[in-house]
Amino acid sequence: MKELDIAHLRAVTEVARQLHFGHAAEALDLAPPMLTRRIQEAERLLGARLFHRTRRSVELTAAGQAFLPEALAVLEHLARGIEVAARAERGEVGRIEVGYVGSAAYAGVLQQNIRGFRDTHPLVDIRIHEVVMDRIGPMLEAGEIDVAYCRPPMTLPDGMRTQTVHRDAFLLALPSDSPLADEAEIQPAQLREATFVVPEQEAGTVEVARRGRFSAAFGPRGGTLAAVLARVALGNSVAVVPGTLASCVSLPGVVYRPIAGKPIVSEVALAYRAGEVSATVRAFVRYAISDARVSAR
Repeated sequence: MKELDIAHLRAVTEVARQLHFGHAAEALDLAPPMLTRRIQEAERLLGARLFHRTRRSVELTAAGQAFLPEALAVLEHLARGIEVAARAERGEVGRIEVGYVGSAAYAGVLQQNIRGFRDTHPLVDIRIHEVVMDRIGPMLEAGEIDVAYCRPPMTLPDGMRTQTVHRDAFLLALPSDSPLADEAEIQPAQLREATFVVPEQEAGTVEVARRGRFSAAFGPRGGTLAAVLARVALGNSVAVVPGTLASCVSLPGVVYRPIAGKPIVSEVALAYRAGEVSATVRAFVRYAISDARVSAR
């Protein structure tokens, strides 16, 4: 059995707006006989006459006046639904779960990306979670987070990708009462006897040891960068940390010094699923990568 559909509603509302079948047919790009059949069919399905029609005028009946607001509401709701679907397809609505290691927040790239994306995608709900490096891969794979700001190199499951979004250089954090604190810069070989507190990413420490031609003595792992610096402040240890810390984290008992020689590059990367199905997440990844390229110029 045929039911009232959107075509009927559009025909009824346009005739009600124009109060002229010829003008309404033209607005709907229909032949006048087709419009007439649609109105008659709508009236038959509703069991009520909607229009009084004479050779000179068209008027809504009482039933037509009662039905018109409901028909308009349905069409307006449909238009909103179409717009919401289109926004979702463009990645303009939805939710993104963002994981990050603490140093990404210190670097500022996390805040920069999210604020910029929110400016152009105000309807997207972005939620952030500080995570440890070892959990990033499993959380991405399980869908617990959608993207993550991490410190490469790191091992990720198959199907994951990373893209560098920030670069700086490693430097040395050391106790303020260390004899090395008087140096303008630290030669890697001067750290031969040092004990290193290692953050989540040990690549910088390993490279310093390689350049100094020694095997690094690792103390307890500090975990977060704040915990690493706290251990350095207690004395008897140093740490190779991202350079951005010097400008944003000042801890009593800790000083920062450059490491001599070619800068040891420290990176923040965005990790994400290669086969991401969410248009919203894909839009965020594109934005973060583009933002990094602009910032690097």
